[in-house]
Amino acid sequence: MIWGIVFVIFAADRLTKIWAVAHLSLYQSIPVVKNIFYITLVHNRGAAFGILKNQVPLFIAASVCAVVMIVYHLKKDAVRSRKPSLYTFSLGLILAGAAGNLVDRVFLGYVVDFLDFRVWPVFNVADSAITAGAVLLGVAMLKEELKDKKAARD
Repeated sequence: MIWGIVFVIFAADRLTKIWAVAHLSLYQSIPVVKNIFYITLVHNRGAAFGILKNQVPLFIAASVCAVVMIVYHLKKDAVRSRKPSLYTFSLGLILAGAAGNLVDRVFLGYVVDFLDFRVWPVFNVADSAITAGAVLLGVAMLKEELKDKKAARD
């Protein structure tokens, strides 16, 4: 089941980026909800918020390492339990997002971003999956820590 989720998010990221590139010129902005949400094509040559610009080899290496480690943990988790946990789901989100942005970096040398709320840097579906996955991973780890503390008290 988790691999299906990874595939759907990865495919959604790829398809939305393909659409943005096909229908917008660089920096072109289309209002969806005026003064709130726009579709704006941006080429992000850095990491989050554009930091560390033009460090493509570093980002590719880090992404490959992250993808390999997450796939390893997902396979290991699948052997232990058929039922996906919050931990597994969060890793799946991070994997899908990392893979989506990795494809951009390898083939384009930058990441295609297009979701623009004007109060936040422009981002994409992969970035959303990574962020949601990181938050859920934190929640899963906190739940596990609280469970361990409760078990130690009992």
